[in-house]
Amino acid sequence: MREVIAAISTGPVLSAIGIVRLSGDGTLPIMDQVFRPADGRPMSAHPDRQLVYGTLLDENGRVLDLCLATISHGPGSYTGEDTGELQCHGSPVVLRQALSSLFARGARQAKAGEFTRRAFLNGRMDLTQAEAVIDLIDAETPQAARNAAGQLSGAIARRTDAVYRDLRDICAHYHAVLDYPDEDIPPFELRAYARTLEEGIASLSALLATFSRGRFLEKGVPTAIVGKPNVGKSSLLNALLGYERAIVTDIPGTTRDTLSERCSLGGVALRLTDTAGLRQSADAVEALGVERAVEALRDAGLVIAVFDTSRPWEAEDETVAAECAGVSARIAVCNKADLPPLWSPERLRDRFETVVSLSAATGEGLDALERAVAVLFPLPAVAAGEILTNERQAEAIAEALDYLAAARNAMTEGWPPDAVLTECEGAMEALGTLSGKTVRQDVTERIFSRFCVGK
Repeated sequence: MREVIAAISTGPVLSAIGIVRLSGDGTLPIMDQVFRPADGRPMSAHPDRQLVYGTLLDENGRVLDLCLATISHGPGSYTGEDTGELQCHGSPVVLRQALSSLFARGARQAKAGEFTRRAFLNGRMDLTQAEAVIDLIDAETPQAARNAAGQLSGAIARRTDAVYRDLRDICAHYHAVLDYPDEDIPPFELRAYARTLEEGIASLSALLATFSRGRFLEKGVPTAIVGKPNVGKSSLLNALLGYERAIVTDIPGTTRDTLSERCSLGGVALRLTDTAGLRQSADAVEALGVERAVEALRDAGLVIAVFDTSRPWEAEDETVAAECAGVSARIAVCNKADLPPLWSPERLRDRFETVVSLSAATGEGLDALERAVAVLFPLPAVAAGEILTNERQAEAIAEALDYLAAARNAMTEGWPPDAVLTECEGAMEALGTLSGKTVRQDVTERIFSRFCVGK
């Protein structure tokens, strides 16, 4: 029997509604003890997924709240077990008391991700869908949310399972012929499966190709805002965030360390890092800040280099432009467009993909920067959910592709069928780790450690 777990599933803040969930073999008796439906029937006698109005009792049997409740019988529930849900008024005190009432009647506190982990163990979802749950919770942009929702519906699994089934059929045919030579089974010929291997390689390659953009969809693009001192880097950060996060003064060198925040720009999640001005400095603290700025630049997937066109072009500006050369995506921002320019932004055109003129102080031109970011990081033209965002999944698909390429090479070079099938079985095992058909305990521990309590 699975012990009953319970948790508050909503945040620990004042809200209109707060939800307490429970799951396990003894859920229905506990629901009958803590909740009295207004119609007089036991909660366990009500249909699945029907919201029922009634009275919630505390651990001493006293009225705690007037609320709604619902139950779902396993195996058709989220976890695959009997589950219950109490939709209370959103007072943290009420929710904690409701949880105490469930504990007093035999439930225990759920661990982080334990509801979804039970759903996986009970076959209600595979690992790609389980990981999509937390990705959907963590989504910072509409695009990320749509992709996670697509993965939750099984988009990745449908693509990879099709390849897995094809490989299984190849192996099954070979072993059937080998083990039952006297049966009327069509002869096994490797050439007949050459196209199957090619189609599997093409399908997985296309899926893996989306990871170059998908990894930023989930985690955000590491973005360094760089420039010489006092060109408006911190002002730009504040303008993008919409509030005064960084201190802004007219004194060069005000920013002496990196400052990181997240924002969405052009539908792209950015992990912004405001950096110290790039210049030589005798000040030990500022010099350390410059060193960290260079490190942030080296780790960036996008650099936004800020220049001040209202001041003369200097050697420090040249240094900034040169330092950005190694970053794959580069945008030059010519700031202070509200002031008369002393040089033309055209001098930056051959060193940056995009040059944008704007004023961080007034907000003029920020929309052009937004469009530039969207152009540099377009989403792959694939169905919702088929953008690979998870590094573990990408590694599994890459491993499966290596095995399939080896199988194709072995077939081309005329190796015996068993050598080809060994590579096919390796690909199947790699795809099995993707979905959870074959997965180690430590991998599942790492996956579900990302989850919040109550999900």
